[in-house]
Amino acid sequence: MKALLCEHHGPAEELVIRDLPEPLPGRGEVVIDVKAAALNFFDTLIIKGRYQTKPAFPFSPSAECAGTIAALGEGVAGWRVGERVGAWMGYGAAREKVAVSADALVRVPDKLDDAQAASLFVTYGTAMHGLIQRAHLKAGETLAILGASGGAGLAAVEIGALLGAHVIACASSPDKLALAREHGAQEEVDYAQHDIRTALKKLTGGRGVDVLYDTVGGELAEPALRSMAWEGRYLVVGFAGGEIPKIPLNLLLLKGCDLRGVFWGEFVVREPAAHRRNMERLLEWAAGGHIRAHVHATFPLERWTEAYALIGDRKAKGKIVLTL
Repeated sequence: MKALLCEHHGPAEELVIRDLPEPLPGRGEVVIDVKAAALNFFDTLIIKGRYQTKPAFPFSPSAECAGTIAALGEGVAGWRVGERVGAWMGYGAAREKVAVSADALVRVPDKLDDAQAASLFVTYGTAMHGLIQRAHLKAGETLAILGASGGAGLAAVEIGALLGAHVIACASSPDKLALAREHGAQEEVDYAQHDIRTALKKLTGGRGVDVLYDTVGGELAEPALRSMAWEGRYLVVGFAGGEIPKIPLNLLLLKGCDLRGVFWGEFVVREPAAHRRNMERLLEWAAGGHIRAHVHATFPLERWTEAYALIGDRKAKGKIVLTL
């Protein structure tokens, strides 16, 4: 089988495709015939050794996949060969077949294509965890999202709107903001053209933002934090802007607000029941057409460098998916 491999830390151009033996399922495992493997911003970091997860070499990137069950291991019940499934793996999905624990599987509804199903786990799972378990977002609260047109940002836009929040999309161009509006944002800030602190204060009538979902970090973080409402919750989700910001802690005192980390992968490990409830709710929404994982582009496995470039250059509007 073909597998995209990282054999040493470096840029995406140094990944390679190798032929590997097909995996066999262990006890409690299934083998998935992968049809789609989605990429996320952290995939650009993990291959460079700049992410908190550091797999042993060689490893395949991509944390989430969708496909069909090809084989069942000993002790697996409730699943059958040929069923459509999706799974979150942490890494390792960019290959034609993968062995995963049966506990990691979710059924993919017939109405969802493989690319959309593969795109639901990390971004939508993170948004669900961030907005529900970490922010305790309430209907009627103001939610601002930095990087609102990326995969993570669009997921937060959609889920925030479904939860009844007043959603303000923040992005770096009019076309990105238009995409966020299509997904449920009610107001917008172009932070390439306007000071984000001033804009958010104006849109909230000077009160500030109740919840801020930050996928960007960098130089936007401090002015965004300065726009928080009293007892607001600033969610640290990612650093697509490149730099990890250094926050003056006196701002938390003056604002009476919180900084809260959103580490979805660790949440899945520590609170599997809550994760399962989140995913079941997401799949119900997806099957009902209430959310849709916006896929910006799909690429065959052999064109991985183009896929990585869209993410690394921050040109992706939605998810980037490798097809197999």
